[in-house]
Amino acid sequence: MKGQEWYQADDIAEEYDDKRFSRGGQLIDRREKAAVLEAVGPLEGRDVLEIACGTGRFTVMLASEGANVVGLDISAAMLQQGRQKAYHADLSGTLAFLRGDAGRLPFPDDHFDTVVAMRFFHLADDPEAFLSEMRRVAREQIVFDTFNRFSARSVYNWALPMGSRLYSKSEVSVLLAKNQLELVDVSDDFLVPYGLYRAIPNALASSIRTVDRLAGGVPLTDHLMSVSYWNVRL
Repeated sequence: MKGQEWYQADDIAEEYDDKRFSRGGQLIDRREKAAVLEAVGPLEGRDVLEIACGTGRFTVMLASEGANVVGLDISAAMLQQGRQKAYHADLSGTLAFLRGDAGRLPFPDDHFDTVVAMRFFHLADDPEAFLSEMRRVAREQIVFDTFNRFSARSVYNWALPMGSRLYSKSEVSVLLAKNQLELVDVSDDFLVPYGLYRAIPNALASSIRTVDRLAGGVPLTDHLMSVSYWNVRL
């Protein structure tokens, strides 16, 4: 995985949420969480694995909705941030954090109803192998996102500390076919790149977000969107 040393540093974990999901980044956080909840549907009693759970943004949310969740990440520092969030949250489901490698998941076949992997595929060295491993442990569903090759993200991609792998729709379709996964739904969003949202106050970002959504409704703009949210089934 790209940028492992950077990602696992204690100071990065402590500042991760504030740098990415404060100010206008709050809008990114809300949209990503809504995308996951829309994809997975009712969560009461479902067994869910989140790969590369980081600071537990989605993990804690899913457990709060009644799911039984395992959050797996390679960074002990990130997992500690997640445990702190869980401690302060009102969880109706169960939640466990586990340090591990997404390329060698420590679970038996067909162990989880749903596997979620947000903010992960752009770091994967071998996306086909990672997706295959996710399919192995999933019974029903995999939910993930990708950053898009023809979006504004490609302009500054080289400057990101962890780098990014950008995908076209056709590349993801090939990955799904190789792993015998059926596409249920894909939605595209954020014509304006994430970096701009994070750099400006939330009030200004909200106005830009309104324009962004309107532009996203215009035909053919889906290929220019920064991110795609994929919902697939076995």
